[in-house]
Amino acid sequence: MELDLVQGTETAVDGVLVVNKPAGWTSHDVVAKARALLGGAKVGHTGTLDPAATGVLLLCLGKATRIAEYLVQADKEYRAVLRLGVATDTQDATGAVTARAEGALPDRAAIDAVMGRFVGRHRQVPPMYSAVKIQGVPLYKSARAGRTVDRPAREYTVHSLKILSVTSPAESAVVGVGGAPLAGPPSTLDVTFDVVCSKGTYVRTLCADIGEALGVGGHLAALERRRIGRFGLEDAVTLDDLAALAGRDAVGTRLHSLDAALAGVPVLTLDPRAADGVRHGIAVPAAQVSRMEGDWAAGACVRLQAPDGRLLAIGKVPCGPDELRQAAPGTVITLEKVLA
Repeated sequence: MELDLVQGTETAVDGVLVVNKPAGWTSHDVVAKARALLGGAKVGHTGTLDPAATGVLLLCLGKATRIAEYLVQADKEYRAVLRLGVATDTQDATGAVTARAEGALPDRAAIDAVMGRFVGRHRQVPPMYSAVKIQGVPLYKSARAGRTVDRPAREYTVHSLKILSVTSPAESAVVGVGGAPLAGPPSTLDVTFDVVCSKGTYVRTLCADIGEALGVGGHLAALERRRIGRFGLEDAVTLDDLAALAGRDAVGTRLHSLDAALAGVPVLTLDPRAADGVRHGIAVPAAQVSRMEGDWAAGACVRLQAPDGRLLAIGKVPCGPDELRQAAPGTVITLEKVLA
C-alpha cells in the first residue's frame, strides 16, 4: 500500500476525492495543499505519482484513509510516451543519459511486434529510483548515495497495450539552413501508447524493458494516469477547482462515499446481531449473514453492511460464496477494518 498521510484536526469530511495532479507537484505536495484548503482535515493519498507525471491521484479524507490499502489494489490506466534511442539511469527523462542508440531505429512493424509481447503476466525489477524498500531502506536513498542494490523481480500484469502513434521529435525540432529539415534518420522515436496494468507496475521500467528488447534503449518521456479502478479523469478536480470548492465549503459535492469507492468489492449484509457485534470488533458467524452480493475466492476481502445498508467494516471470508452458504458452525468472517 502507498499511503501518504497528513494528520490534521478531525472533521466530518469523509470520502474519496479524485484530483488531476499537475506536473511539477509531488503527491505529498497535493496532500498538503488539500489539507490546508480543507482546514486541517485528515488527508492521505494512494498510488504515488512522480513529480513530472500528471493525472488521477486519489485523496482519502477522514475515514476513507482507512480504506486506502484496498483502493490501491485496483488496476490502473496510463497514457505514456516511450522515447526510443536513449536510455537513462532513472528510466525517465529526469535522469542522466547512460546510452544512445547506434544505427537505425526500429520500424513500426518491429515496435508493434515487440510491444505486443509485453501484454500478459511478466516480472520486472523495480527501478533504483523508487520508494520500494530493501532491508528497510528506500531504493531511491541508496541510488542517491551511489549504491546499486539487488532487487527481486516482481510479478505484474499488462491487461492491454495500444500504440497510438510513433513519431520522431527530431523531425520538427531539427532544421537546416533556410528552415528545411535536416536529412538523415531520426536519432530518437517517440511511441505514445495507452496501457492498462495491475498494481505495482512501473511504467518507466516497462519503457526501459521495451527499449532493451528492441535493442536501442528507451525511457519514459511523459506519463499521464487516466484511471485507478472506477475513478477516471472525468471524475477529477484540479487544484484550482479544489480551492474554489473549499472556499464555498462545497467540497462534499465532489466527494465519493466509502461505499462508492469500494463499489467493486463484494457485499455481505448482516443480521442485526452480527451488525452489533461488528461494532464491538467481533467476527461474523457465517450463519448471521442474511444476503450476499458478488463473487469471490477464499481469502478475499468483502464489505460488511448493516441491515439498513450502512457500511460497517471490511472483512475477510474463509471460502467462496457457495461454501459460505453451507458453512459448518463455527465458520466466521474475520474483521480487517471496522469503519462504523
